[in-house]
Amino acid sequence: MENATRSRDEQANGVVAGLRSAIAAERRELAELFDGLRADQWDAPSLCDGWRVREVVAHMSMGFRLSLPATLGELVKARGNLHRMTDRVARRDAAAHSAGELSAFLRDNAHHPWTPPVGGLVSALGHDVVHGLDATVALRLRRRVPEDRLRILLDDIKPRGLKFFGVVLDGVRLCAEDTDWSYGTGAPVYGTAQDLLLLAFGRRLPHGRLHGEPADRFTAR
Repeated sequence: MENATRSRDEQANGVVAGLRSAIAAERRELAELFDGLRADQWDAPSLCDGWRVREVVAHMSMGFRLSLPATLGELVKARGNLHRMTDRVARRDAAAHSAGELSAFLRDNAHHPWTPPVGGLVSALGHDVVHGLDATVALRLRRRVPEDRLRILLDDIKPRGLKFFGVVLDGVRLCAEDTDWSYGTGAPVYGTAQDLLLLAFGRRLPHGRLHGEPADRFTAR
């Protein structure tokens, strides 16, 4: 029994270490990518409605820079509306910091232990990966998120998460073209694994990235 418990503990520790390593690598890689953006790319629209790339990157480091009391204070100012709070902070911080500073926040906090209120380390990885894609896909950059990171997030897709992001997949099956992953039942929607991850997080994809009869439901108008 003791050996079995030790084995489970070691396995759990290995999973945690793997997640932390994936998060740190994603932040460092994105920081390097953002360092190379032109000024016009920083001010280009992202997949996040109403946010430029600059606001997205500012938002990505909010959890590192704001203490819990400061975060709660911002939430009070927003009268408890989380969306309003994050939008205001992202806009404020995007205006207050240079592009180089915004990139550095990610790099310097690659190992920061921050996690979202729900979901732990997997959600922290999702936060970095999806917001990174909000920028790179909108800019039509060719960055591909490593498959092992995508697999963690794709395998964590659940009805509760889809509902939170307002995604309705009734009668739709998501089918990755570049890996052996699918989700749901019904008419197939085909796309790369990272594009389907964006879909599952409530993003509308640029034209031509999704294929299949229901694809227009998830494509930007």
